[in-house]
Amino acid sequence: MNVENISSKNNQIVTNPKIGLVMMGGGARAAYQVGVLKGVAELVKKGEPSPFKIISGISAGAINATALASASHNYQKAVFRLLTIWGNFHCDQIFRTSPGGIIKTGMHWLLGMMLASFAKNKPMYLLDREPLNELLTNYLHTKGIQRNIDNGHLHAVSVSASGYSSGQNVTFYQGNPSIKSWKRSRRIGCREKISVAHLMASSAIPFIFKPEKVNREFFGDGSIRLIAPLSAPLHLGSDRLMIIGNRKEDEEVEQRICQQNTPSFADIASHVLNSIFLDSLEADLERLMRINNTVSKIPEQTIEEHGIPLRNVDTLLISPSEDIGKLAAPYAKDMPASIRMLLRGIGAMRTEGSSLMSYLLFEKGYCRDLIELGFEDSIAKKDEIKEFLML
Repeated sequence: MNVENISSKNNQIVTNPKIGLVMMGGGARAAYQVGVLKGVAELVKKGEPSPFKIISGISAGAINATALASASHNYQKAVFRLLTIWGNFHCDQIFRTSPGGIIKTGMHWLLGMMLASFAKNKPMYLLDREPLNELLTNYLHTKGIQRNIDNGHLHAVSVSASGYSSGQNVTFYQGNPSIKSWKRSRRIGCREKISVAHLMASSAIPFIFKPEKVNREFFGDGSIRLIAPLSAPLHLGSDRLMIIGNRKEDEEVEQRICQQNTPSFADIASHVLNSIFLDSLEADLERLMRINNTVSKIPEQTIEEHGIPLRNVDTLLISPSEDIGKLAAPYAKDMPASIRMLLRGIGAMRTEGSSLMSYLLFEKGYCRDLIELGFEDSIAKKDEIKEFLML
């Protein structure tokens, strides 16, 4: 794509554009994002603030976004912290892996599906994420977000979650006082101080992790019902967007074949999670490209006279050069025995079921592999990134 050193806003030149960063979800797959951020860190001078004034995260991407925002006054330092954590992950830092705990939550889920009275007011989930809650509470200093907003190193940060009672996808944002909340069909923006509770809610994959309550409502993963993942950073004021994708570039569409066996639980779960985490970004990016094309054909005078609320937004997409779901299979042995037993029972330990496993494979071998892939992909586009970020 053609990347210019200036952005246009309603066909007017913006010489100092607000650059937004968008990071999607995907559980352990979000380690790829850290690799891309590491590549950008190679282009930023030591001690300089983040080149991203607006940072938007969804699901696991919300955790990375908040970590980056809380230390945006020193970009390299922020990325180093992320590398240290992601590069040394173990599953037991994210969810309880003891056999007793797995059996307890598994039986809870089974009884919940069989007995409506048992399930009343008792959310069904497979894995207990209390370890992640403790990790984020101890190591993520969200108070730094407001300091960076006040000193001008950050314009806004947002995380998205899906409300189970309202059916709305809610973007919680913390940012400059000039930003106004918004309301669209099935999605709204609410100003709040970002906390660990918001991150736990945004990354609560349905059925696997329990819903999290924020204020008066229970929330699940921010990728659910998210039809416009690029909307939040645009509402927050981004003039251009760097997007870290989670689907292999130019991924071929699987051909329909004659299936002999009924899909396993893992096959169906992988299909559902892939549709939640992978599909919405492509559709929204296509929509943005069409808007950019439309704006380019409308005279500036016409836009001003009629108050047309459209503007051109330059974008840069960094996507995996390999299928990161298929990279998971060799690292299955690194997972705790209790988790392997659980995944084996639903067919997720087979190569064809490894897509589901990849969302839960919070082990350093797999995470480091994804970090390295993200780093290599970003370095391959370093000239394009440098020009886009005006470094």
